Amino acid sequence: MSLIAGAGVGDRTAADTPHVLDNPALASLTGPHAHFAQRRGRVLRYPVDVSPWLALPDEPDARDWADLAALAGPGAEIPLAGYRGEVPDGWEITFRIDGVQFVDDGLAAAPDAEAVRLGPADVPEMLDLVARTRPGPFLPRTVELGTYLGIRRRGALIAMAGERLHPPGWTEISAVCTDPAFRGEGLATRLILAVAHGIRERGETPFLHTSAENTGAIRLYESLGFRLRRRTAFLAARAPERPADERAAAPVA
Repeated sequence: MSLIAGAGVGDRTAADTPHVLDNPALASLTGPHAHFAQRRGRVLRYPVDVSPWLALPDEPDARDWADLAALAGPGAEIPLAGYRGEVPDGWEITFRIDGVQFVDDGLAAAPDAEAVRLGPADVPEMLDLVARTRPGPFLPRTVELGTYLGIRRRGALIAMAGERLHPPGWTEISAVCTDPAFRGEGLATRLILAVAHGIRERGETPFLHTSAENTGAIRLYESLGFRLRRRTAFLAARAPERPADERAAAPVA
């Protein structure tokens, strides 16, 4: 089954040299987030309570797919965000949506006086807010990936945003969400710009991902000064129940 994601938008050299953001999970797990990396061969992933992101080499071979299946476990559903090749026989695609990747192209980044730093003690409230707003994966240890900022009203957490993938020189803004009762107040915008300010203060560049169908978010990001860098895909595949060599050795009925 062929799963070819969209081509990049103008950020490759004439020799088609891959950009660090073409495989941001791999760049993160071999760079600033190397201390999180769980590895088997050339396949890396975050701990399952930190992030579902997993990193294949740019051009995985049969050994890499076998290592991926062994790392995840027989029959496991594995996220393959951004993967643009084919999956081997025995693998089943279970989920796919088109995505887009945006990069900072003139954000008016600035700190926010109402934003507070969130940490491990805030995780129960963060998980509750995520469950109600569904901005994307956020797990019990995701807060360890970077800076998370929130806005509280009467003590309750009503909006947040933070940092996820961290390729060298770049940081992804993620988990942008607002309690439905407080939408329309510009809280997401304020938090995006505040998180971006912290990223820029480190000399890095903000970027982010969203669904290609999330037109409201795309309009917001473009209005803030993000530029579309590439089209991608968010997909998942189920690993074979048995390793390839075991299947090959099985008798034919």
